[in-house]
Amino acid sequence: MSRPSRIFLDGYNLALDQGTGVATYARNLSFAMGRLGHQVGVLYGTRAAPSANPLIREIAFFDERVGAPPKWLVALRRTRRMLRAPIGELAVPVPITGQVVATTFRDRLPHFDEIWNCQDLFQQAYVHQYLFNGRLSVSVPKQPRLMHWTYPLALRLRGARNIYTMHDLVPLRLPYTTLDNKRRYFRLNRMLGQRADHIVTVSEASKRDIISLLGVPEERVTNTYQAVDIPRKFRDVPPQQVQAEIDGSFGLTAGQYWLFFGAIEPKKNVGRLIQAYLASGVPGPLVIVGKKAWKSEEELRLLHDDHVRYLAQEGSILRTRHRVMMLDYAPFRLLVNLIRGARAVLFPSLYEGFGLPALESMLLGTPVITSNTASMPEVVGDAAIKVDPYDVSALVQAIQALDRDATLRARMAEAGPRQAALFSPERYAARLEALYARLGVPPVERNAAPAEARLAAE
Repeated sequence: MSRPSRIFLDGYNLALDQGTGVATYARNLSFAMGRLGHQVGVLYGTRAAPSANPLIREIAFFDERVGAPPKWLVALRRTRRMLRAPIGELAVPVPITGQVVATTFRDRLPHFDEIWNCQDLFQQAYVHQYLFNGRLSVSVPKQPRLMHWTYPLALRLRGARNIYTMHDLVPLRLPYTTLDNKRRYFRLNRMLGQRADHIVTVSEASKRDIISLLGVPEERVTNTYQAVDIPRKFRDVPPQQVQAEIDGSFGLTAGQYWLFFGAIEPKKNVGRLIQAYLASGVPGPLVIVGKKAWKSEEELRLLHDDHVRYLAQEGSILRTRHRVMMLDYAPFRLLVNLIRGARAVLFPSLYEGFGLPALESMLLGTPVITSNTASMPEVVGDAAIKVDPYDVSALVQAIQALDRDATLRARMAEAGPRQAALFSPERYAARLEALYARLGVPPVERNAAPAEARLAAE
């Protein structure tokens, strides 16, 4: 039996106020690391000002306003940090002692054994890459064996093997759907492809893009997929309670509405989704849960047409003549109930590196209509209806077919959880263990069957 290794991941997306797909990925990764028996460290880059007092560091981690320096001091510190860029940055430990009541953040925190922070680290790395076209070095005492960056970042942890997850290359494949500076994005990802100890991705579709667009040799890219997991306390809510909550919150009837959840942006194809829903003539309402992002006004343009619009604003809910309901945000428990109560989840995204919303819906036994592009066919298999996301007529026909065929819905509700099981936390941990072993991080259980053998046996 080998001793646990000390491995780190970054908190780049974990510090966001509301969840994102990459934040879910990072949390699931941290729990998989812990499941493998390793000592997990998380490196944050929050705005919290450094302090010699451990209690203040803990307080500032949960409330970055504590001890915020004046703007002139911030500018002075950043200038000084740029001058010492060749030396790099030094992270400081954040003691989580429980003196701060952090229950509010419980569902957003990753699994960790230790937390470190380097003030404004990710912003500093962004500037460093712009000026030097390289990676900013950061150090911690007693370097870990491995640093797993959950996103392409111009950073490296000294003394560790540095690997980077590239979820997709959408800014290069569909440049008109994102706000990224494409030249800079390309330079960063190509540089990481050349200098990283390894590249990790989440689907075979993304792996092919990384190899073809960035020129990374195939042997230096590993697809681990992702884990899909929803805690049982949310999954096992009795159906009658699910009905009561969605009825009491939104006046919806379980099994009688259609659902989309995700950011409202060009990549998610919400405009064509709304067009197809209206054209399908199905009786149930369409519920859209998601923050309005870049070009959301174009995606939602049809809802504001005079022939469609109905002037009814009920708090944060917008309802239209055709009963399209829009919610900016739903707490996780309520979102899970909305998914479970939906007639189907509609997720016709133009391009996805993995497509977690579709798989989460399938795990909960909800039928899914999704795209036949990028990673979606390999993720959903034969357990979902796949259509050309650019073909509104095909999407209309899929919605109508699913609406009128109860047997089809029942078959998909049964097949969905089986397909989602292929991406269980246990299988994901086994894939990670196999990758880490190739990178010099031995399994904690030496007598356990190799991860590759366990996967093959399954």
